Amino acid sequence: MANKDKFKCHAAVQTALSVISGKWKPLILWHLLERKMRFGELEKNITSISQKMLISELRALEKSGIVHREIYRQIPPKVEYWLTADGLTLRPVLEKLADWGTRHQTKKIKS
Repeated sequence: MANKDKFKCHAAVQTALSVISGKWKPLILWHLLERKMRFGELEKNITSISQKMLISELRALEKSGIVHREIYRQIPPKVEYWLTADGLTLRPVLEKLADWGTRHQTKKIKS
């Protein structure tokens, strides 16, 4: 691979990681792969995340165009989150990451 191609790949990986990296974003995305979820559902499923951090991460994913936030004007207010078409393209990446994690856990247990 030529240096120019390596730089392009480096920049592309850096861009991808800037959007989906961190302790919480992959978990949020994983939960949103299957269906729309309300804030409380996400909070319940990702038990160790603080409310403040969940809000921050959801906003960042929304700003990146990966997650859509829909506010329903009703009483009580209802807010749902789901993956955009662009966000859904992350499915194979997240599935491969989960597969790798499973294999890695198994290797660590056997060691």
